[in-house]
Amino acid sequence: MTGSRESDEARAVRERYARRAPQDPRYSLLNPAALAAWQERQRAVLRLLRGLGHADLSALDLLEVGCGTGSHLLDCVLMGFAPARLAGIELLPDRYAVARERLPAAVTLWQGDATAIDLPAASRDIVLQATVFSSLLDDAFQQRLADAMWRVVRAGGGVLWYDFTVDNPRNRDVRGVPLRRVRALFPQARRIVARRITLAPPIARAVSRVHPALYTAFDAVPLLRTHLLAWIAKD
Repeated sequence: MTGSRESDEARAVRERYARRAPQDPRYSLLNPAALAAWQERQRAVLRLLRGLGHADLSALDLLEVGCGTGSHLLDCVLMGFAPARLAGIELLPDRYAVARERLPAAVTLWQGDATAIDLPAASRDIVLQATVFSSLLDDAFQQRLADAMWRVVRAGGGVLWYDFTVDNPRNRDVRGVPLRRVRALFPQARRIVARRITLAPPIARAVSRVHPALYTAFDAVPLLRTHLLAWIAKD
């Protein structure tokens, strides 16, 4: 992929995010559906990390690409990661500024294109991405970012992945990233552990308005889950 095409896709991402509401109430934790999805994801991530044999998260180095306003890195602090061993990269200056204000000073942040920031190879135990790839509509740019992420993962570590698996017919600025695409993006992965989580947001909002407990009932149906949580392991 040429440098100009990379700039084109980065510019397109900025334009897509500019069309989104800066503070969408649908994703506020004051919304019962959003709260239930957040709690479910936290439990699933902790279960996954525990299953990988991690007993002390504070000993791990984690980098998030596309860290946005820092919400997932804040979650990592709550989970037990040490702020000084956390880092994030964010393309959009306004989101980077919010993240820098919200996160502990010990968290390292960079503003820019994650494919262009030269980080030391094999320097992180975990590289996290959460709903970033579904916002990248250029296949080659997706692959370049996946390669950049893979490069900085240490042997024995991996990529922690959370993203849509299905398209949103109401939003042409995103597209689903199914498991087969994840495998294609990381062909060197030793193994991929994956599961579907998160009740489809439109269904979650509808049933949670009736009663928040209905989120769990509907989420028990695997076909109604729209996101993939995966661990992409590196030898």
